[in-house]
Amino acid sequence: MKKRSLIIIGAAFAVISVAVMLIFGRSYTVSVPVPPDVTGAEQITVSVENDAAELTDKRFDNGRLYLTFRGKEKGKSLIVAEGPDEIYAVHVVYSHRFGIITDDSFLGIFTGSYIFSLLIIVYLILILFARVRMFRADTRENLYQYKNVKNAGLIIYLTSLVTGEILAFSSDDGFINMAEDILGSVSQFSFFALPIAFIVFVFVTVSNIELIRNEGFCWTNFLGCILAVFVCVFTVIPEILNRFLQTAAFGYVNNERGTLFYIQKLFEAVVFSCMTYMECILLGTIILGIRAAKKIPAFDKDYILILGCQIRADGTLTPLLKGRADRAVEFAEMQKNDNGKKVVFVPSGGKGSDEVIAEGQAIRNYLVGSGISEDRILTEDKSETTYENLKYSMELIKKHSSSEEPKIAFSTTNYHVFRAGIFATEQGIKAEGIGSKTKSYFYINAFVREFVATIVSEKRSHIKVIAVMVLSMFACVTTLYLSNTM
Repeated sequence: MKKRSLIIIGAAFAVISVAVMLIFGRSYTVSVPVPPDVTGAEQITVSVENDAAELTDKRFDNGRLYLTFRGKEKGKSLIVAEGPDEIYAVHVVYSHRFGIITDDSFLGIFTGSYIFSLLIIVYLILILFARVRMFRADTRENLYQYKNVKNAGLIIYLTSLVTGEILAFSSDDGFINMAEDILGSVSQFSFFALPIAFIVFVFVTVSNIELIRNEGFCWTNFLGCILAVFVCVFTVIPEILNRFLQTAAFGYVNNERGTLFYIQKLFEAVVFSCMTYMECILLGTIILGIRAAKKIPAFDKDYILILGCQIRADGTLTPLLKGRADRAVEFAEMQKNDNGKKVVFVPSGGKGSDEVIAEGQAIRNYLVGSGISEDRILTEDKSETTYENLKYSMELIKKHSSSEEPKIAFSTTNYHVFRAGIFATEQGIKAEGIGSKTKSYFYINAFVREFVATIVSEKRSHIKVIAVMVLSMFACVTTLYLSNTM
């Protein structure tokens, strides 16, 4: 479903909602409980103070009095139901432009108001359906794209939003109820967020300490801790602001007719909704990273690249690099057993200042020692980065291959598959990755790094989504403000 279709459907839903409000919202029936000794409507006197609304029907049924009102002019009417000895009920209805009647508050329930909640749920489901279709189509075309991470995160976020709206749905939903349901679901996040953030902080910190202890200190090895601190800080900021306002504003922040109360509520809703969205994007990053690492390329490959990394001082492979080479050999055997097709190995990596030979040459030596014939090895020994691994290897393949579009796979470590695939996509290289196992502490930082890269790469889309969230939270808080102050 395209954006234009969603816009048209959204406009149609808005028209339907307004039509329902204008057709059915001009009258409203109030239900009043009465004592058992009351047996008929004639025993109760109903008075309407302020003639903004008028009583059009009064009936008694099954122990309850039903009063139907129509709007006469803009204003608020106080309804008093009184029997021979006592007042049974005092009720308030609001009359708006076009005679719309709302119950209890300025933007409260009106006849047919549930249609707004129902159409919002349907519209969110349509958006979710469109995102799922887009995600499936994009991942089939090319798994290695940052927009896939964004769509995965949005699917998770929309799923949680739709679930919350369905659970909160009621036939008595009015504007104020809808606003309270949305803000309530956001505030519930704060109940779970802090302990979860603390647990994540501890887990990520321990993982990063182990990473730094084994691999050495650098800022990229500290990304997980930085993100954990960020989550913890933003989880407690709304509570810190609330306590500050309690002190500085002498408690007026809790006054539901005061502006400070709604400013604080808006700030809290915006912070928690944005954090929830970002956590969904992080979860999308993890899902795509694991999916890329677990995927087995199609058995039709002509070449398999082995992406280089640090070698030992004696020129042999480290366990990390050996795992990549072994995984490439394993895939070649799987393909040969499946259809008999052999692949050409392309070990890739240049010589670092602290290395005795080029990484590509070290991998070549290992492959030959493992029984791979030299005529099936094409060595790239100039690259210094993953991006260059792919670029220079592709240049060699083009010179070597007789096919205009050779089928290519690449072998790297599990946590690195998605990132390497992104680099291939950026260069227009069609390649599928296969991952080798490694230490678990590498994963945390890899996921955080890809999360940051996703945010930067798709920043315009994320800004649009966050802008919609902020506007939605503002609309909800404004609804509560108008209902409680007018």
